[in-house]
Amino acid sequence: MNYLAHSYLSYQKPDLIIGNFIADSIQGNRFDGLTNGIIEGIRLHRKIDTFTDTHPVYLTSKHRFSKDFDKYSGVLMDIIYDHYLAKNFEQYSPLSLQQHADGIYEILKNNHAILPEHAKRFYSYMTERNVLYHYSTIEGIKTVLTHLSGRIRNRFELQLAIPILEKNYEDIEEEFSVFFSDLQVFCKEQPELSI
Repeated sequence: MNYLAHSYLSYQKPDLIIGNFIADSIQGNRFDGLTNGIIEGIRLHRKIDTFTDTHPVYLTSKHRFSKDFDKYSGVLMDIIYDHYLAKNFEQYSPLSLQQHADGIYEILKNNHAILPEHAKRFYSYMTERNVLYHYSTIEGIKTVLTHLSGRIRNRFELQLAIPILEKNYEDIEEEFSVFFSDLQVFCKEQPELSI
């Protein structure tokens, strides 16, 4: 799952939101200077990633992109699944997508000093372009994929996955719905959400 899902699955707990956001910038157990709550957020992020990467429904969705996008098919699926969450956000949350995004941006802004450098750079990109909100449209994820392609060595054109997405749109949306229900149950069973 990508940034929107990780923020949503932190269930409005600021430390978990921060930990989930910075997890990919933290190597191993280098937790110096982080609160226990933020460390729990990092651990939750890693559990979500492991659950996702081994879930059979997620793997079914991902398989559609494997032939053309090989090792990047997982990156594509994380962003595409975030698209379905964004598009249907009010089915999952009492907040609108923009209210949720604004709340996440505010928490990260208020804790900007403790974010690792990579996370600070992405925070700037994310807030300037309101990425969490724009995941809700095909055009929005195409923009994200184009930007991401520019950061990949040898410029792998991830945005070329959009026609595959459009061709399989309803099937992948159904798969997302099944998968995300399972993921929510999994997350609510984790001790991190009791802090």
